[in-house]
Amino acid sequence: MALGGELVNTMAGMIFKRLAEELDGIIARDPAARSRFEVALTYPGFHAVIAHRLANYLWRNGFKTFGRVVSQIARWVTGIEIHPGARIGQRLFIDHGMGTVIGEMAIVGDDVTLYQGVTLGGILPSVNSAAQIGVKRHPTLESRAIVGAGAQVLGNITVGAGARVGAASVVLKDVPPGAAVVGNPGRLVMPRGSCSEFNAYGIPSRDLPDPTARAIEGLLDQVSSLQARLRALEGELEEAKALSVTLNGALPGKAATSDEPGLVPEAASPWLKEASR
Repeated sequence: MALGGELVNTMAGMIFKRLAEELDGIIARDPAARSRFEVALTYPGFHAVIAHRLANYLWRNGFKTFGRVVSQIARWVTGIEIHPGARIGQRLFIDHGMGTVIGEMAIVGDDVTLYQGVTLGGILPSVNSAAQIGVKRHPTLESRAIVGAGAQVLGNITVGAGARVGAASVVLKDVPPGAAVVGNPGRLVMPRGSCSEFNAYGIPSRDLPDPTARAIEGLLDQVSSLQARLRALEGELEEAKALSVTLNGALPGKAATSDEPGLVPEAASPWLKEASR
């Protein structure tokens, strides 16, 4: 009896320690969180993760229907849907959380942050669902990744450790560790390893470069350069024509053969060739 009581106390101590870690992880990333007690009572993301621990335990031990029931009840209560088959690491923080969906084959590492409306989904066609059973079709989020509100991370891809996915982005390709992607489709705006601090909603800075605007600016610069070159060539061509007319008038016995009076193409050709280079 004493041994059994000691075992129960040990397990209870481990459970409370894990819960404290989950609560402290949320407090560290949310300035609005003031205490463990407040987070435990009022944060739906915390409730959804705790419910998933139970649902996943049932799922892994063969009670799949009961696991789905627990997951469904948690969805009704929190607005967050986590499939019981998903593998969730420690200290996951789902901020606000409403509308967040995590698919069956998703893998989420430690200290990951998700915001409301995030989808970790699959994109394989549903017409042959039997062939997709057990197939990895959902994304993997490595430790410390941040996915902003409304972002869609789809397919069997990997968001690297410490990477950032900006709000409302649609990500269909792997994201390197420590990089940042934004837009639809997601485009790399900060290279591998450049994100080190926590960034709310997956946006590394307010002065985030816009790759589309940058490309347009480059095209406009090129157009301006071509226009300047064209004006220079037109000026050289006019000078060549004027010089041709002058030479034609200075040479006796030469008749004009062009439609322009006094213009001799043979005399002007060297300058025209030079101007057209």
